Amino acid sequence: MRRHILEQTAADVAHQVRAVEDSIEAALIELAELQNRMIRARSVTGVGIATGHQALEQVACSLQGLVSARGGMANCHAALVEARQKVPGLRTVSFGDSVECPPPGALSPLRAVS
Repeated sequence: MRRHILEQTAADVAHQVRAVEDSIEAALIELAELQNRMIRARSVTGVGIATGHQALEQVACSLQGLVSARGGMANCHAALVEARQKVPGLRTVSFGDSVECPPPGALSPLRAVS
């Protein structure tokens, strides 16, 4: 029973870590697209380069913040992999291939194997 609770809890954390990583990357894509559209809009409208520059700087700062958050999640992911080694019952986890973490679509069908 305890092992099942540990495995389920670890799986819940793994799902959430993957969801957060995916959300950050989706936000990065959206911000990059916004930045692209802002630059094109200035070009198409022919307004001066200073027009909207402050807004463009804020988007760039937001991008940098999300890049830092992405790195933080990568560090979190690595720390969780290391922490897993210290929890009895979670040390021997394998996804059947050479990668340490499952691909995004593989998280749902995982099950405990003794």
